[in-house]
Amino acid sequence: METVYRLNLGLRTASRVLLRLGEFHAAAFSELHKRARRLDWARFLRPGQAVAVRVTCHQSRLYHSAAVGRELAKAIGQGLGGEVSLQKFDPQAEGPLPALVLARLVDDQCTISLDTSGELLHRRGYRLASAKAPLRETLAAGLLLASGWDGTSPLLDPFCGSGTIPIEAALIARGLPPGRSRRFAFMDWPDFDPALWQSLLEQSAAARRAEIPPILASDRDAGAIQMAQANAARAGVAGDIQFTCQAVSAVEPPPGPGWVVTNPPYGLRVSGGKDLRNLYAQFGKVLRLKCPGWHAAVLCSDPSLIAQMGHQAAASFDTSLGLVNGGVPVRLAIGRLRF
Repeated sequence: METVYRLNLGLRTASRVLLRLGEFHAAAFSELHKRARRLDWARFLRPGQAVAVRVTCHQSRLYHSAAVGRELAKAIGQGLGGEVSLQKFDPQAEGPLPALVLARLVDDQCTISLDTSGELLHRRGYRLASAKAPLRETLAAGLLLASGWDGTSPLLDPFCGSGTIPIEAALIARGLPPGRSRRFAFMDWPDFDPALWQSLLEQSAAARRAEIPPILASDRDAGAIQMAQANAARAGVAGDIQFTCQAVSAVEPPPGPGWVVTNPPYGLRVSGGKDLRNLYAQFGKVLRLKCPGWHAAVLCSDPSLIAQMGHQAAASFDTSLGLVNGGVPVRLAIGRLRF
């Protein structure tokens, strides 16, 4: 259980943490029911508890996922000595979420897992305000890690929006775990150990780093900057980030070299229908004049926009990672600016 607690508290890029409860052969509903009922449900659930069951079936004699879900709910209820309330898992619904059980049937082999997280792990609890097309917190942390940022060099985000990249950078630099201010599904388990959880929180607080590098974030949208400042305050890192409302052409990086990690407009959900070539050309000019020798990671959906940054800037990006941002295929261009 300590591992479950630590993973939910500290993982920066995972969506959820699953606990494997069992794996067994099930080619008939009777077999599925009997073996699922024997799992140690009482350690994690209570009789009468709301439960959601998600099922996937591939190349198995039990191929009807809804029927498998209903049979599993019956087995869970019998394993607990009562019934459970089978509900839909809807993270947008008001009120507490049901416990989420996941079942996967492949070649008649059934794997049962229990979600330990509840709401997806990108929901850190600090981003109550968001600008257009915000990055998920997990993706923002992933960009920082993929960029190679060392956590001790200056960091610049000239298109910060609601501040997710600089806030995640400040959490990384301080050594603060992203899950320290939210609830998790395991906190409702019968065997939840509050003392152990509190000790992990205290350990993480004691490991907080006192000194961090300059983190600069800017955006030309004054409303976005206000949102970013409010989000940073909720995350406990308001004093660690210098927010400025300004156009990219006005950016003044701190003494470097450092890292530029950013998510400029793509022209899809933000600046829809606008010609962004001039914006990217201006961005490339700023990098060329003010950030020579810096590292850069730029998330973009259109390689032609990266090309608008200029030949030298585009040629500096020697690594490209394919990702998905809000359902949009994007690429993270990574490199060292060789000017």
